[in-house]
Amino acid sequence: MTTPDPVHPAWLPPEAFRAIGSRRTLVLGDGLLAGTVHDEVARACARYGGRVRRGAEDGPHDLVLALTTAEPLPGLAEAVLADFRREAGLTERAIGAEGYLVARRGGVTVVLADDPAGLLYGLFHVVRLGERAFAAEPLLVPRRGAEHHRPAMRRRMLDHWDNVDVHPVMGQVERGYAGGSIFWHDGAPRGDLTRVRSYARLLAACGVNAISVNNVNVHATEARLLTDRLGDVAAIADVLRPYGIRVHLSVGFASPVVLGGLPTADPLDEDVRTWWACVTQRVYDTIPNFGGYVVKADSEGQPGPFAYGRDHADGANLLAEALEPFGGVVHWRAFVYNHRQDWRDRTTDRARAAYDHFAPLDGRFRDNVIVQVKHGPIDFQVREPVSPVIAAMPATRLAVELQVTQEYTGQQRHVCYLAPMWREVLGFRPWGPDGAAVADVAAGAAGGDGGPHGRAPDGGGLVGVSNVGDDPYWTGHPLAQANLYAFGRLAWAPWTDPAAILDEWIDLTFMPVATGDAERLRRTLHAIMDGSWRTYERYTAPLGVGFMVRPGHHYGPDVDGYEYTPWGTYHFADRDGVGVDRTRATGTGFTGQYPPPWSEVYESLDRCPDELLLFFHHVPYGHVLRAGSTVIQHVYDTHFDGVEQVAEARRRWEEAAGLFDPSLHARVKDLLDEQVRCAVEWRDQINAYFFRKSGVPDARGRRIP
Repeated sequence: MTTPDPVHPAWLPPEAFRAIGSRRTLVLGDGLLAGTVHDEVARACARYGGRVRRGAEDGPHDLVLALTTAEPLPGLAEAVLADFRREAGLTERAIGAEGYLVARRGGVTVVLADDPAGLLYGLFHVVRLGERAFAAEPLLVPRRGAEHHRPAMRRRMLDHWDNVDVHPVMGQVERGYAGGSIFWHDGAPRGDLTRVRSYARLLAACGVNAISVNNVNVHATEARLLTDRLGDVAAIADVLRPYGIRVHLSVGFASPVVLGGLPTADPLDEDVRTWWACVTQRVYDTIPNFGGYVVKADSEGQPGPFAYGRDHADGANLLAEALEPFGGVVHWRAFVYNHRQDWRDRTTDRARAAYDHFAPLDGRFRDNVIVQVKHGPIDFQVREPVSPVIAAMPATRLAVELQVTQEYTGQQRHVCYLAPMWREVLGFRPWGPDGAAVADVAAGAAGGDGGPHGRAPDGGGLVGVSNVGDDPYWTGHPLAQANLYAFGRLAWAPWTDPAAILDEWIDLTFMPVATGDAERLRRTLHAIMDGSWRTYERYTAPLGVGFMVRPGHHYGPDVDGYEYTPWGTYHFADRDGVGVDRTRATGTGFTGQYPPPWSEVYESLDRCPDELLLFFHHVPYGHVLRAGSTVIQHVYDTHFDGVEQVAEARRRWEEAAGLFDPSLHARVKDLLDEQVRCAVEWRDQINAYFFRKSGVPDARGRRIP
């Protein structure tokens, strides 16, 4: 068995640059990122025998990568730009921030951008195309013109829940399943940032342009990153900057007390405002392109403005005021709820909390505040409705938060390709079929590849909780790399088909190094991954009820694990039925937080989608779903089916042994063995629990332990 390289190249193996590296390339433009473009091409040419020039045209070229401000532009590039402007009715630069044009003209592939970031993204577009970028026929469009690409979301950000110190419970990376942090190790920064540079390349290649480098739960050591350990953050920022990625920092709301020695952190106190202004000035003196702050406040024990009788707008605006002179933003998380509930109290509903706290504050936040909203109202479950907060704050910049790390979806021990879930979330239309979608709210008026609608003047974008660690495969499970790639691509173009994104990832990650039947390799990965999210849903918590996981680490089944705890994650199963009544008529009233038509759809037992039935309704076990099965039979059927589907995925992978690197194949095989074992455990525990509760046997007579 071969030994893998210390770090797997993921979707940027050197072989992916073969098409560029074997050709003659001209790079035109100044600036740090234009230099990065040149250096990327130069490395590829050194490997594959091509050549690259930067500056004046000095001979024939196969590829031109140029800023529109470069003078003089080659004639072919001038023609492409003129045609684009004429067709668009423009008289000056208008490719747009981070956008690019790509065209094939006179046997030359031309990439043009108004800014260096767009040129970098245009380079990686050519990498994705490979030889197709140099084909004789027009690229993807049935005309002589250029393809125009620009990101739907201005902010495409990953939050790292990395701790500087190893936390006694959560470890080096909270909810991390891929080893330690790539930034920090046992209380100190990693001295060698080579891997961080490789990470920056991967992120730029899929479109991510911002990260936060520490946990939103800010502990004592992490708090000091804002002050005396700011140099550690600056070193990371220096490595990320050449790839267009801004660093953000999670900060504690009580920092003026903890770090500054003030007696209060009251957001309306003048000394507190001055402290934040001075600290923020020093941050920008040290990191000129610093992105801003991320804050978790008055949530799960983190300090916040409630201690001073203030609200979230007061708290967020305090930091926004300090950041505003430098163009920075504050991401203020809306994950706020009562985590000390009494399970007997069915009027208190964790699902309601974010809306109840934040919707009344709409219009009170400064322009550089981004309220960061988890995509669902509970906590990144395998199935939950879209958060009603997303439709409730039209005067506030909102970011939609997704969880790339698989806390509740198999913890990178299970194959669970999440792009279909995210695409479903982003495509959800809270105001009905003719209204804007979630993606439109996140994008605001940025437009671009994301679609025609816009709501806020500038949306808050898309934020994902990263799944990366220092594991050789980056994400623990090699196939979980696809989730990281898909997050970036959906943040850039949220209407993209998840299967097409998976094809891109396969084309970059596996095809350049494939030695066997390449199309069989592709079919194998699609067969295992395309439906893996719904497969995971089938063998875990049914019909949107959520949780049923072991408390604390959240891996594996424990149906009543959280049922009598204060965390507010209940299923209320008894001998007669199961589910949470969140209706206005008889329950918590949560359905009323949605605009029509969804407030009526979710309220109605007859119209509520089956997959969310138990999230919104408490029903008898004999209730007949819209699909025709009873609830209890659906529980049995899906859990048996889910195990069979995982076993089939393992069989397909075993048969493909010769198609993949042996080390990678062995790693995935071991993980699929664990997935089968865990799926069986889920099936048996869920089915036995509900058989015992309901007394209703499986209609098909299968064994229930």
